[in-house]
Amino acid sequence: MNSKAIPFGDFKSTALITGAAGGMGRIYALKLAENGYNLVLVDISAERLASAAEEIRASAASAAASADAGHREPRVLVLQQDLSEMDAAGKIAAAVRDAGMQVDILINNAGLFFLKETASADRRMLSTIMMVHNYTPLMLCREFVPLMKERGHGYVLNISSLAAWMPWPAVGMYANTKRFIKAFSRSLRIECSGSGVSVTTACFGAVDTPLYPLKPSLRKLAVSIAVMIPPQKAVEKALKAMFRRRKQLMPGLVNHIFRPVAAVLPDCIVTSVYKLVRKHFCNL
Repeated sequence: MNSKAIPFGDFKSTALITGAAGGMGRIYALKLAENGYNLVLVDISAERLASAAEEIRASAASAAASADAGHREPRVLVLQQDLSEMDAAGKIAAAVRDAGMQVDILINNAGLFFLKETASADRRMLSTIMMVHNYTPLMLCREFVPLMKERGHGYVLNISSLAAWMPWPAVGMYANTKRFIKAFSRSLRIECSGSGVSVTTACFGAVDTPLYPLKPSLRKLAVSIAVMIPPQKAVEKALKAMFRRRKQLMPGLVNHIFRPVAAVLPDCIVTSVYKLVRKHFCNL
């Protein structure tokens, strides 16, 4: 990403990123660190967090070596945390306070995906997806947005999905959690009007990350026909929209064409398609 796409930080600004150990979360962290932002990295995997932090520090040091004098390595706070825990947001906020840091950018990136009928889905999985996608992002906003408003400056990036318009069988829980975050983000954005705090919602279609368990050949095909976009491109567009204080973004012409169609498909057609899908995914 061109550094001009990101306002350069002053090493006082801090970005908190959930799901930061891999995928798009790791890319968000790398891009922001290279541009002068301190980081709070949150993920459930301590091992992958340590690896991400090492890569980020090395990348930032390399950028600093080729930049102007005064460009230095950002501070990186690593927090291993299960976001499905009821008090996850409180623990994160306390750790940030104890570290003497203030969050200027909150990126609620962590997510999970599963394809299963709700009635047969594992109870723990149903609880986990609601906590990770809805409750903890809500509570993180409650922890950090008031402080941003007091300072008169801040950015929130919440990750929804094209699926928010697709509450269909087997993806119903995923889709409806994403529908909540889209609607919540809108109300929060309006509540923050005039405060200097903006709330941007990213409604991605399929992104080429491990979230979707596809064969390499299918991934390559999906990217080539623009049904799936590379994660670097998704991150670039999301950060650009966030710093421009846009309300919402949905990268990809295919997604914009498909969204209104998906929202109005009658139950009979969705049911027919689902019957075909079940023949290939018997474990739904």
